[in-house]
Amino acid sequence: MRTLRIAMAQMNPTVGDLTGNLHRITTWIRDAKKVNADLVVFPELAITGSPSEDLLLRAQFVEENVRVLNEIAQACRGVVAVVGYVRQGDQRDPHSFRPSMRTAGRRTLYNAAAVIVDRKVVGSYSKWQLSNYGVWDESRYFLPGRRLPMLLVNGTTIGVTICEDMWSPEGPIPVYRAAGAEVIVTIDASPFHISNNGSREQMLATSARDNGVILAYTNMVGGQDELVFDGNSVILDQSGTVIARGHVFREELLVADVNVEAVSRRRMTHGRKAAWTRKAMSAVDRLVVKGAASQKKKRTRILPEIAEPLEEIEAVYQALVLAVKDYVHKNGFTRVVIGVSGGVDSAVTAAIAVDALGAEHVLGVFMPSPYTSRESEEDVVELARCLRIDVQTIPIAPTCDAYRQSLAPSFADRPADTTEENLQARIRGNLLMAVSNKFGHLVLTTGNKSEMSVGYSTLYGDMAGGFAVIKDVPKTSLADIVEAGFDRATVLRVVRMVDASEFKRRQAPLGVKITHRAFGKDRRMPITNGYRIKPE
Repeated sequence: MRTLRIAMAQMNPTVGDLTGNLHRITTWIRDAKKVNADLVVFPELAITGSPSEDLLLRAQFVEENVRVLNEIAQACRGVVAVVGYVRQGDQRDPHSFRPSMRTAGRRTLYNAAAVIVDRKVVGSYSKWQLSNYGVWDESRYFLPGRRLPMLLVNGTTIGVTICEDMWSPEGPIPVYRAAGAEVIVTIDASPFHISNNGSREQMLATSARDNGVILAYTNMVGGQDELVFDGNSVILDQSGTVIARGHVFREELLVADVNVEAVSRRRMTHGRKAAWTRKAMSAVDRLVVKGAASQKKKRTRILPEIAEPLEEIEAVYQALVLAVKDYVHKNGFTRVVIGVSGGVDSAVTAAIAVDALGAEHVLGVFMPSPYTSRESEEDVVELARCLRIDVQTIPIAPTCDAYRQSLAPSFADRPADTTEENLQARIRGNLLMAVSNKFGHLVLTTGNKSEMSVGYSTLYGDMAGGFAVIKDVPKTSLADIVEAGFDRATVLRVVRMVDASEFKRRQAPLGVKITHRAFGKDRRMPITNGYRIKPE
């Protein structure tokens, strides 16, 4: 039986940390050699991290990424490696579909996958279908590719694709299929959002089944600013059946033996006339890779792991935990501080922080006013006991009185309103930032998506902080709203409140994206905006 042993490195890189990412990649290569893998695969943009954004406009950064690739190549022997990186070219580059006005006379960049064999970069694939939606704007940095390197590794034909190439109907997989590819390796940096895991795997299964190929999908893992990548790498056979699946939110090396002979048998019994043949022959670059060292050793068949997917609520929680852990550690913080009130939002934020960092790295600050209930104080005490965190109490009544006295001459005899209420939130925000400033702790804010949507938050008050953990977590579900049966006028008023609160959200700290469309890069609305939604 002709088999191929694939090792997929579900890796957590740090954007811009080229040296750190180099060490991670070379370590995984060594681990792949230990299990006698024929092929080791790394995620999209594994060397630079993703998204690198305007770091890609710095020539030095791109050049260093190429230098790191060559260092990785020197460490790669006895196994074939596919590594995501940024490739440089020019407007005459045959990898590009076309020159453009904006690239004329200067270097061009490609989101690419390098093929490394015996300490040499022997080929490169440049992403065909660029991602330009939601948080992605790849056309700002990259040009699309047009060549297709097809590897022949130990008698197995392998095609390489990147991210959007897999999802797009105009992608290269049918071309590879027509050219005879048996295995398709897809590298990705696909962030988590609710319900994404199931739909992603369904699309992969459909592609594997429709094209009669084995699909090896390697996804990034880890937090990067507001994004959190879930991993969940998977290998599917030619019928779309999962034969190996990685864990979510965990770095690991997923290893499996795939039966390549079964692909040929299926094509003979379920064959169809290959389309795109002429285009396939002109676009494909065939790279013959000599037998890897692993083939010279007797191997014991590996029983691949098929990790169980998480329930949705558990997946959301684990996404938030990993996002906090990576944001704190990758940005050089060691402790966080949270304003705890006895409410559910601050309690959930504190629990996430403890699971991410450990109780000893979480400080709670309780800031009661004369209006704070005894029940709230008791809830804070219970929270501290359950989570085993330190909680400091700083009463704000004296500060509130001082503010009111200072403002009294300016306010004259005007009656009290939300101004005085907002003073309390701003005093609390000021105190938390003072603790942060003095001890170097990162302030985690506790506002949820429902509050951020309609502006039920205080600018420079409860919005003050460095990272908004539950910023994309709604207070209620859509089902609750529908069940409540709100009338059309109420819904329209809320929609207008959302638009009117854009100025606040622009000044809020970044937070974790867990839904398909979050506030931030997913929703780019003008602050100065004279348009209003009208009733139909």
